[in-house]
Amino acid sequence: MAANDKKSSQASENRIWEKALEPEELGEGRVQAVTCRNQTVCMTHFEGQYAALDNECPHQGGPLGEGSIEEGLLRCPWHGWDFDPLTGKAPGFDDGVATYPVEVRDDGIYVGFDETEAHSTTVSDVMVETMVNWGIRHVWGMVGHSNLGLADAVRRQTETGQLNYYGIRHEGAASFAASAYGKLTGRPAACLSIAGPGATNLLTGLWDAHVDRSPVLALTGQVDTQVLGPGAFQEVDLSAAFGKVAQWSQSVLPTSKHAELVNLALKSAILNRGVSHLIFPDEVQTLEVPEAEEAGTPEGRVTEREIAPPADSLDRALERLGGSKRPVIIVGHGAGSQMESIVALAEQLSCPVITTFKAKGLISDHHPLGCGVLGRSGTPIASHFMNEADCLLVFGASFSNHTGITPKKPTIQVDFDPMALGKFHKIEVPVWGEIGVTARALGEALPDIVHAEDQRDEIAERWEIWREEKSRRIGEERGRGISAAAAFAALTRQVPVDAILAVDVGNNTYSFGRYFECGRQAVLMSGYLGSIGFALPAAMGAWAATQEEDPLFRGRPVVSVSGDGGFGQYMGELTTAVKYGMNITHVLLNNSELGKISKEQRAGSWDVWQTDLHNPNFAGYAELCGALGIRVNESTDLDDALGRALAHDGPALVEIMSDPELI
Repeated sequence: MAANDKKSSQASENRIWEKALEPEELGEGRVQAVTCRNQTVCMTHFEGQYAALDNECPHQGGPLGEGSIEEGLLRCPWHGWDFDPLTGKAPGFDDGVATYPVEVRDDGIYVGFDETEAHSTTVSDVMVETMVNWGIRHVWGMVGHSNLGLADAVRRQTETGQLNYYGIRHEGAASFAASAYGKLTGRPAACLSIAGPGATNLLTGLWDAHVDRSPVLALTGQVDTQVLGPGAFQEVDLSAAFGKVAQWSQSVLPTSKHAELVNLALKSAILNRGVSHLIFPDEVQTLEVPEAEEAGTPEGRVTEREIAPPADSLDRALERLGGSKRPVIIVGHGAGSQMESIVALAEQLSCPVITTFKAKGLISDHHPLGCGVLGRSGTPIASHFMNEADCLLVFGASFSNHTGITPKKPTIQVDFDPMALGKFHKIEVPVWGEIGVTARALGEALPDIVHAEDQRDEIAERWEIWREEKSRRIGEERGRGISAAAAFAALTRQVPVDAILAVDVGNNTYSFGRYFECGRQAVLMSGYLGSIGFALPAAMGAWAATQEEDPLFRGRPVVSVSGDGGFGQYMGELTTAVKYGMNITHVLLNNSELGKISKEQRAGSWDVWQTDLHNPNFAGYAELCGALGIRVNESTDLDDALGRALAHDGPALVEIMSDPELI
C-alpha cells in the first residue's frame, strides 16, 4: 500500500489526479523529479512505498528529485540537508517539505493535486500587455532562471496571438533581429535576456540599433533586489552596462508605476529612435498588482512628427538650388520612408540621386536618375556626379568618412536631428525639419526658380560605361573560385525585385554595394557599427515583418548575404530559422578567409597573418540543421542554385566558393 493512501482517501472532491510514473518506472530506493500540471514533485520509492514531495528544498531551493536516498534519508544534492523520503520531514528539526497524496493503480503511480487557482495578474502581465498595446508584436530572446516570471507573461500573450516569440541560440542574434526589424519598419520590437551574461550578450546588437537610430525595447532579468549590490551570482550593474547604448533605462521596482514605465520606454524608443531598456529583478516579476492597475496605451502620448523647417532655412535652400546648374541629391538611411517626395523633387530638378551605402536601394538603379552608391563600396557613376556637381542636397545622411561626401561643394543638409546638421564640417545651408515635409516644401517652390540642366542622358552614358566594366570583371576567373562580380550579377538576375536583403560586413558587402543592381529591394545592414555576423539575425527580424498584415512587407522574400567569417558568428541561428519555418535564403561567399582584413594588411604593408579560416562544408551543415544546402563551385551553376534556394519553402543556404581577391 502507498504511504499516502490514507491521506488520499480523505482528499477533497476537487482534487485532480495526474499519472506521474509507469508501474515499474521507479526502482526501490530511487528518486526522480516528475512534472505534472506545471508542478514538479520529487517522487520517491522507499521500503516498498511511493511518495510525492515538493521538489524544492526550503533552504536554498535545491531540486530534491536530483538527490539520492542515503542511509534511509533523502539527501538534497545542493547542500546535503536530509529529509524522510516518505513524510518529507527533516529529522531533528521542525521544517521539511510538503507532500502530495499518492495512489498506486494498475496502470501507474498517480499524484493528487488541488485544483489550480486562477492566475493572479502580475507586474509582468501588466507590463507585457502594455507592450502589446503599443504595437510590440515580436520578441526574440532566451528564457532563463532570472526572467521566468517575465517570460511567463510573454507566453500568455503569445498564446492569445498578441505576440510572436522566437527562442534564439545567442542573445546577440535577438538584439540584431530587433534592430533590423526597427530599421525596416520604423517600429520597435523587443529582445529578452536573463541577468548577467545574457544581458551583456545583447549589447552588440543594441549598439547597432543605437548608432543606426533603430527603435528597440530591451528586456533584461536581474538578480533579486535583496541581494543586488554585494555581487550575487550573475549580478551585473545593468544600468551602467547599458548606460551609453540605451537612451532610456529604468529598473522595475515593487513600488514602480509599472504600466507607466513601459509607456515611457516605448515613447522614448519611438520618438528618440533608439534603445529603451527595462530591468526586471527576479522577485518583482511575479508580484501581484492591485486590480486598479491597468495596462498602458499610446493614446494621447505620442505627437505627430511632421515638423516643417524654419522659413529662413527653407528660403536659403531654395536660393542655393535656384542658382545651381548641376545639383545632385544624396540620400542616407534617414530618408528611407520619404523617398517618394525626394524622387519627385529630383525629377523636377532632372538631377542625379546617389545614396550612402546604408541607403542602397532607396532609389532603383534602373530609375533614370538613380546613380547607385557613393563611397568605398560604391559605383564610379556616383563618384562622377558628386565630383561634377555645383550643389549637393543631402537628406538624412551623417557624412561618415566611409561615405565620402565631399566638404568642398556647396551643401544643403536636411535632417530631423539638429545635432546631425554640420556634425563633421561646416554646411552652407543646414535645414532642420522632417525630410518628407522639407522635400515637398522645396518641390512646391521650385517650378519658378529651376535653372538646372537635365542630366538624364549623362547618367545613362555613365551606367553604360560601368556595366561594360562589370561584364569584363564577370569573365575574370583564376581557378581559385568564383568572382564577386559573377556572384552578384547572378543575384541581380535571381533575387526578386521586392525582396528584403540583409547584408553582412566584409568584402562581400563592398562587392554587394558595387555590383548588385537594386530594383525595389529593401536593404538592411549594420551601418555605423559595421558588425560582422549581422546578416542572418537581421534576416530573421525582416522575416518577422513579412508575416504581418502591413502591405509594405507582407509576403516579401527575405535574402541574407555574408562571407564565411560573418556566417560563422551566428551560424547556430540557422536552427532557429528551421525551428520557426522562416523562409530565408542565405547566400554565403566562402573564400576561407577574412578577406577584407587580408586586403587591409596588404595595403598597410603588413604580413597577411591569421586571417585564414578553417571551415566546414556550410551547405552540408545547412542540411544537418534541416535547411536546404547547395554548394556552388562554378559560376555557370549560380543561377540554378539561387533559383532553387529562392523557390524552396523554408530556410536555404547557397554556399558560393569564391576567390578572395576577385572582389
